[in-house]
Amino acid sequence: MSETLATAPVPHFVGALEAAVAAGKLSDTAAFNIKRWLAESGYAPYAARIQALIVAGRFDELDALFWEVLPFGTGGRRGPMSDFGSATMNERTVAESANGLAVYLQKAKGQPGGKAVIAHDTRNRSREFAELSARVLAAHGLKVFLFDSHRSTPELSFAVRHLRCDVGLMISASHNPPADNGVKAYWSTGAQVLPPHDKGIIDCVYESNEIPQIDFDQAVADGKIELIGEAVDDSYIRVVRMLHLSSAREISVLFTPLHGVGETSVYRVLEDAGFGRVAIFEPQRAPDGNFTNVPNQLPNPELPAVFGPAIVQAKKSKAALILASDPDADRLGVVVRDSRGEYVHLSGNRIGALLADYICRKRRAAGTLGPQHFVVETLVTSPLIASIAKSYKIRATDNLLVGFKYIAQVMDRDGPERFVFGAEESLGYLAGSYCRDKDAAIAALYLCEFAAELAKQQKTLLDRLDEMYLEHGYHLEAQRSEACQGPKGKALIARLMDELTSRPPTSLAGVELVRVRDYRHHEIRTLPENWKQADLPEPQGDLMFFESAKGDSEIGFAARPSGTEPKIKFYFFAKTACPAPEALGDIKTQTEARLRGFQNALSAWVQQVWAAG
Repeated sequence: MSETLATAPVPHFVGALEAAVAAGKLSDTAAFNIKRWLAESGYAPYAARIQALIVAGRFDELDALFWEVLPFGTGGRRGPMSDFGSATMNERTVAESANGLAVYLQKAKGQPGGKAVIAHDTRNRSREFAELSARVLAAHGLKVFLFDSHRSTPELSFAVRHLRCDVGLMISASHNPPADNGVKAYWSTGAQVLPPHDKGIIDCVYESNEIPQIDFDQAVADGKIELIGEAVDDSYIRVVRMLHLSSAREISVLFTPLHGVGETSVYRVLEDAGFGRVAIFEPQRAPDGNFTNVPNQLPNPELPAVFGPAIVQAKKSKAALILASDPDADRLGVVVRDSRGEYVHLSGNRIGALLADYICRKRRAAGTLGPQHFVVETLVTSPLIASIAKSYKIRATDNLLVGFKYIAQVMDRDGPERFVFGAEESLGYLAGSYCRDKDAAIAALYLCEFAAELAKQQKTLLDRLDEMYLEHGYHLEAQRSEACQGPKGKALIARLMDELTSRPPTSLAGVELVRVRDYRHHEIRTLPENWKQADLPEPQGDLMFFESAKGDSEIGFAARPSGTEPKIKFYFFAKTACPAPEALGDIKTQTEARLRGFQNALSAWVQQVWAAG
């Protein structure tokens, strides 16, 4: 059998695949994708290795490599790296991503040529993928600017605008594990691609067969690929630094780039802005795609455990703040030293609320804030941010789907000159109009200024949060995710979303849910009947909100499948009115206990749904 297959024409391998599907050893989608890779000329370099796996009967491995065509999610294409396979990041899937972008750009412009800029983070194979992308784009006749080494995602967004490029590419998998990598595509605005461009690019990516490439060194010699660096860096750092709102600089800070690019952006901005007491956490300073010294090698500053090693050093130096940027430095995590000397990890929602409060307060004092200005946040970000904006008598747009590209879209639609601040709960923040993506550097600048001003009053960022709770109510948010790997996991997620639509929970841990906002079907439904009450305006997306009755104590959750990872995400929200300062401690304790019970009840409901299926 093995000898026959090893020398057989493609139809014999197709037969083996179909037999594996019939035997339950291979998914239908994997078989479909493998057949394409065996049949089309553009995939010829991988055919022998695929055939070898078929001959060896390694169908589990084939299923992992081909169970899907790596999709474009909220943050571009992202997934595990391998040598080949439609479900992974590899030489072929990276090349076809660049190819699809170039082909679509030509269609959109109605003519060949154009300009592109490419950057990459410190992940394994990121430089390789960046140079490969440059070779493909240059082969299509684009003038390509390629950063000479790793840079941040927001600097790439800035560079698209600064260099007047038509498109940009960022090679990064953000905060994913070391095995992953990804590609983010940017349009001429500096924002990640939006409709109709995203659909057009995706179609061109999936239609890719033969992909042109040119020699890298020759392209550089011919000026088709131009290496860039210091000049763009200086322009980016300058424009961020000039957005400062205070001269307060006396604050002790420990910063970690988590082995990523943050030293090129976050640290440089703070240094140029005059913060003289910022130290870099040396064990996590060196660029390292394995994230060797990060706990569990998971460089996600949303996770409190990530800060463990830095806290040990901070306790010795008594640093007031610990800042951590993720590998591509578009997100910023924060830990604050409290009055007892303990270090408290802040959620993305609380950082966003602090930044909104600081920027609005400073701009109002400077006379640069009026009713024409606006703050933007996504649907799953804390409602406290919108409440703060309204208290300063400015507009809040808070009905956006997950993805900073939608914040960028509102910026350009409503006027960048009127944009004050944008936030998403996953540690993403932006102020100013120099780029169209979240930026850890501007967030770090403002948080350090705010903390330095508060320190003069013998206060911390935590004290200011408590003051905001007295004004706006105690807001508490949380997240949980249910991971679902592979094709079976995808089906489980779909089943759960259908169950939430047709037979949702109506009571969890004693909390009665009374309303559903279903952005999948554009309707508001009442519970427990699950009857349609009204149409729901834009946006439309894979997202549902479940809410308790309005009042002094509110609680609810949102559900959505992740756009970049095989899991479903749940976002939890609670708000409790606080009538007096002396009641705040008890209100925090009660609200936290109530939300924790609510989370556990929903998790139990999810497991029952999956067990019944």
